[in-house]
Order: sequence, then C-alpha cells, then structure tokens
Amino acid sequence: MIETTQLFYFLIASAALTILPGPDILFVTVQSISRGKWAGISTALGLCTGLIVHTTAAAIGISAIIYNSAVAFTIVKYLGALYLLYLAVTVLCDKSALVSESVVKLDKMALYKKGIFMNLLNPKISLFFLAFLPQFVNLNSGSVSIQMIILGLVFMLQAILIFSAVAVFSSFFGEKILKSQKFGKYINIAKAGIFGVIGIQLALSTK
Repeated sequence: MIETTQLFYFLIASAALTILPGPDILFVTVQSISRGKWAGISTALGLCTGLIVHTTAAAIGISAIIYNSAVAFTIVKYLGALYLLYLAVTVLCDKSALVSESVVKLDKMALYKKGIFMNLLNPKISLFFLAFLPQFVNLNSGSVSIQMIILGLVFMLQAILIFSAVAVFSSFFGEKILKSQKFGKYINIAKAGIFGVIGIQLALSTK
C-alpha cells in the first residue's frame, strides 16, 4: 500500500494545488458571497463528488483515451464552456440571487448538481489527475489502480475541507457586502462575469 511519508507529501501537494486560484475555488467563493456559506458548501460537495469520476477515469485509463482523442476532448470542453455561459446568463436573470438566505429557501441539491456538472464537464481535470496521481504511486506496493483511487479519495477529502473553509470565510464578507445597497446590486454582475470568463477560458484552452 501507499507509504505514510508518500501520502503526507501527496496531501501537502494536493492542499497547495487546491488553494491556488482556479475555476472550482472561484465557483465556491462567488456562491458563498452571493448566497451564503451553505450555498458554497453544497457547491463544494458537488465539485468534489465529480472528482470520484475523474479519479476512476484516471485509474482505469479513460482519461488517457480522452487525452489522445482530439474529438472527445473538444466535445467535453465545449460542453463545459457552454454550461458555464448558461450559468452566467441564469445568474443575470435571477432576481432572487441577492435576497437573504433566510427569506428564500436555498436549494442545496440544485447547487450540488451544478457543482457536479461543472466538474465533470472540465476535461482538464481528468488530464490533471492522469498526470498528478501516478507521481505518488509506488509500483512495488500493490495495484496501481487501487493506489490511484485511494489518492483520489484523499484529494477529494482535503478539497472538501478547504472549500468548506473558503465558503465560511467568503460568506462572512458576503454578508457585509450585501448589507450595502451600493455594492450588493453589483454582485450578480460580478458573479456572471466570473462564470463567463471561466467558460471562455475553458473554450479557448488546449491540452
């Protein structure tokens, strides 16, 4: 099995990569600022659930197939970009997004599903796992696939903890911002802009 020291180094590297600014952490942040900590946590759980699929794909080699197939990579990439642009338009049309969480019942399941879709429709995550996980696999310690799945689950758990902390931290500032009519009315525009930019970046990205 995986050695303790190796697992420790993997955990440190994973935490560092999770904290770095990227689509997932931005997604959690904007949801938390605009709709509260439970919106961010629900989104984070969805994003991390998607990692189970990416881990499995990397372990059994599906990610390699996507990497070697330009058509498959492009299809998944554009689906992800379109989904993010759809979210941007939805946010702009959502008149209740800035209403207090105590007034409008938060649909945690809908946010959870959004997190899953956003994660699964980003082929670069599968390719990242395909490149990252094998670096911490010990060929003399049993099944490579099982080791990769274990590493993927460890990555997922630490990501949940970090994203949840980000959600709580962001919601604190979100409450302060939303109390100000001057800034509160611009939250949806900023949120839609972030989704739009991430979507465009994904569409223009290459392997």
